[in-house]
Amino acid sequence: ASLADSFLADLDELSDNEGYPEGLLTYCKNFQEEDNVEAAGMEEEGDDDMPDLESLNYDDLDSVSKLQKTQRYNDIMQKVEDALQKGTDFSNQGSILEEDPEYQLIVDCNALSVDIENEIIIIHNFIRDKYRLKFPELESLVHHPIDYARVVKKIGNEMDLTLVDLEGLLPSAIIMVVSVTASTTSGKPLSEENLEKTVEACDRALTLDAAKKKVLDFVESRMGYIAPNLSAIVGSAVASKLMGTAGGLGALAKMPACNVQLLGAKRKNLAGFSTATSQFRVGYLEQTEVFQSTPPALRTRACRLIAAKSTLAARIDSIRGDPTGKAGRNLLEEIRKKIEKWQEPPPAKLPKPLPVPDSEPKKKRGGRRLRKMKERYAQTDMMKLANRMQFGIPEESSLGDGLGEGYGMLGQAGSGKLRVSAGQSKLAAKVAKKFKEKSYGSSGATSGLTSSLAFTPVQGIELSNPQAQGNPLGGGTQSTYFSETGTFSKIRRTQ
Repeated sequence: ASLADSFLADLDELSDNEGYPEGLLTYCKNFQEEDNVEAAGMEEEGDDDMPDLESLNYDDLDSVSKLQKTQRYNDIMQKVEDALQKGTDFSNQGSILEEDPEYQLIVDCNALSVDIENEIIIIHNFIRDKYRLKFPELESLVHHPIDYARVVKKIGNEMDLTLVDLEGLLPSAIIMVVSVTASTTSGKPLSEENLEKTVEACDRALTLDAAKKKVLDFVESRMGYIAPNLSAIVGSAVASKLMGTAGGLGALAKMPACNVQLLGAKRKNLAGFSTATSQFRVGYLEQTEVFQSTPPALRTRACRLIAAKSTLAARIDSIRGDPTGKAGRNLLEEIRKKIEKWQEPPPAKLPKPLPVPDSEPKKKRGGRRLRKMKERYAQTDMMKLANRMQFGIPEESSLGDGLGEGYGMLGQAGSGKLRVSAGQSKLAAKVAKKFKEKSYGSSGATSGLTSSLAFTPVQGIELSNPQAQGNPLGGGTQSTYFSETGTFSKIRRTQ
């Protein structure tokens, strides 16, 4: 429903009590009438512009292919032929590039080459549909449209391909496959009318291909004058394709390098397979000499580098900065040097020399503290035996049969010891001596915590004298000959 119909439907839904102005209803009706008139006019215009699909006759080649009969095609081809015969006019080098008539002709030629390619595809489909009745397997063996048209025109209605010479049209391997397949094909000869239409379509496709080559030759011959720096990097053929796809040298100069890299790239149909092994997307720059001479592992980086330098060259050419092309040749040399630098092997690792020995005396000296630290962390005799093995004698282990922690020479026969105990270090001996000197009773004084009471199972509590426990006669030689308490006594001799 149109906007006027919506307004009228809303007004009709209003109740009778809610009156609405008569002018609004009149406006809506007039708006609806104008809408209907515009819709009718659009239908009439659409009928004029869009051809009736039912009226198209796909059996007629002229109703499908119309490029060669257009005035634009004939004018451009006539200008191209005149320009090729006249040669290049270098008198307008200082003028603005967009105002140069040859530059405008190059832009038109680039657009025409795209139209010619599309027209060749249309004619190829027409030939394939007609010739499918005669040789249905040929389209799967020969994929290129121009090669397909040449083979169809050469074979014609001949059923025995051994009588047809296809040398020069196809490689020898494909010729053999085509001959073998033609002997088992299910196709039938075409009628005279269909054969005549097919051969005419082949001639038209070959004519368009020749016209396309002439246009490209003209563009390549003028690229050295229009874009000398860009042609020095990527070549005349690739430069003309880049300009044609971008829409001119000015549009190419304004384009970023990441987009220049994708000009002419076609999306690959992998039929559901993985894209992990597919090549990265690259357009016309793939056809350059620098790209083809680069190793496959470095082509991604090389393509980015070529696109960046090509954009700089296009910007130089768009302002006529260097008509001699010296800047483009310098950029090309820079590209080649960088690619060669990428291919260089990494520098070999040099052996690192030992540092120069320091002959000066060290400031750190030995001392008591350092000796104590070394003695504290020194390896004991038991660890030395555990880390040593005797030749021809297996060591004992904690879990047996060689499992667990090995004991080395600890406890082995011949060592003289069943269990080796760690010897007391000098430091430990000094500590023990100091502790012994600090122990109570070492100086002969009696400690205040000692008690003279003794508990015995027979007498109970007994008050004992600790000094009386010693030998009253002393010890040693004094106990026999001399005594501190005893005196000399006179003994009478008895007769």
